[in-house]
Amino acid sequence: MESIKIFLAGEMIETASTLKVYNPWSGEIFATTFNAGEKELNKAIQSALSVKEKLRQMPVYQRSNILLQIRDRLMEMKEIFAETICKESGKPIINSRIEVDRSIGIFTIAAEEARRLPKEYISLDWVPSGEDREAIVKHFPIGIVGGISPFNFPLNLAVHKIAPAIAAGVPIILKPSSTTPLTTLLLAGLISETELPKGAVSILPMDRKTGNQLVTDERISMISFTGSQGVGWKMKEQAGKKKVILELGGNAAVIVSENSNMQEAVSKCVASAFSYAGQTCISTQRIFVQENIFSLFVERLKAQAEKLKSGDPSNDDTQISVLIDEENAVRIEDWVNEARQGGATIITGGTRTGSFYRPTILTGTNNSMKVRSEEVFGPVVILEKYTTFQEAVDLVNESKYGLQAGVFTNLYSEMNYAFNRLEVGGVIINDSPSYRSDHMPYGGVKESGFGREGVKYAIQDMLEPRVMVIPSTRYY
Repeated sequence: MESIKIFLAGEMIETASTLKVYNPWSGEIFATTFNAGEKELNKAIQSALSVKEKLRQMPVYQRSNILLQIRDRLMEMKEIFAETICKESGKPIINSRIEVDRSIGIFTIAAEEARRLPKEYISLDWVPSGEDREAIVKHFPIGIVGGISPFNFPLNLAVHKIAPAIAAGVPIILKPSSTTPLTTLLLAGLISETELPKGAVSILPMDRKTGNQLVTDERISMISFTGSQGVGWKMKEQAGKKKVILELGGNAAVIVSENSNMQEAVSKCVASAFSYAGQTCISTQRIFVQENIFSLFVERLKAQAEKLKSGDPSNDDTQISVLIDEENAVRIEDWVNEARQGGATIITGGTRTGSFYRPTILTGTNNSMKVRSEEVFGPVVILEKYTTFQEAVDLVNESKYGLQAGVFTNLYSEMNYAFNRLEVGGVIINDSPSYRSDHMPYGGVKESGFGREGVKYAIQDMLEPRVMVIPSTRYY
């Protein structure tokens, strides 16, 4: 059994606390790593403080080159990373490879954005008091960033925090999910090969107590958290005066207009609802279909969902596999049973075997049912009809969440209405809410959190503006 060291201020170390990593498909322990304790976290913070100024003064071209160096090594080790993601998360290998490709892209984007950090010139003579003055605005590193990433994208969502931090010149201490820490620790090996100062990046699995110190410690200037809304909002209460960015998931909705390509909508909804067993914060969970095409849409969605190939995630032809653990599969089973007892109809699926839950489609739901009002985070989608497009938008907005929504329509009037009225962070036209390009602003409203990821936007959050007011240059 392989033992993987953790990454403390540029050094791979062991601790007295062992962390077992399970393969969700086999249920077996296939590797071990270590938990950092208070001593290791304090050392990481002190090391980060010691390199703050060196990072700030590092020329942009060096930061950009470091990001490209990590990218190039990640490309060389693409299959190793994909296999590790597959083993520790149960994500089908086809999806794991896509995750690595996206992470490669993030490092490329960050290398570009490092060269265009925000600067601004302001003329101050808009008012009489500024007649003989002008201003220059520069953005400076905020301080130490604490990153917390979840299990479902163990590489991509960690890279969404690490790459912007390197580009911005801020030190980062990342806590990966204790369920899936290995991929990020594998990345640590690539980071250690670069000229990045020791202390600039630490990747430390932690127990809940130590992880809470990362949130509360006053030496940390910012927390970037991706995970469940219950944990996120509680964490924000404990974070004190530091900046907090929250990406907390949702129950993403799709509107299918009769003025759309139905087969395209069906295909993309199936992929979005059931890819990686629905364990994505923008997985399609609610679909609202115009009543004139509802019956045909149900028929086609059911047929395509039942064709999905399930099995061992390491097989190239597997499209859907197990959930991260049986506990979550049981929870989903309970939620579906609750909906069925409340009057919902199961169109397909609705059964569990261990930690595998069959792709499930329900109809006849209402907002008192968890499968419609909460985030299922599993292979379950509800399907309901609507009459007018305005009604469909209102149905989407009934949710307490607001991350992204998909709208299938060929009418510009419906596109514009949706964009202006949907209470979400992103409106995806003629695609599912699962679409994400890694350089676009990404985040939600309401219970889905606040702040935005996307490389440029994450960098901006990690910088603070400082203005210098000077006499007008016309006097020189």
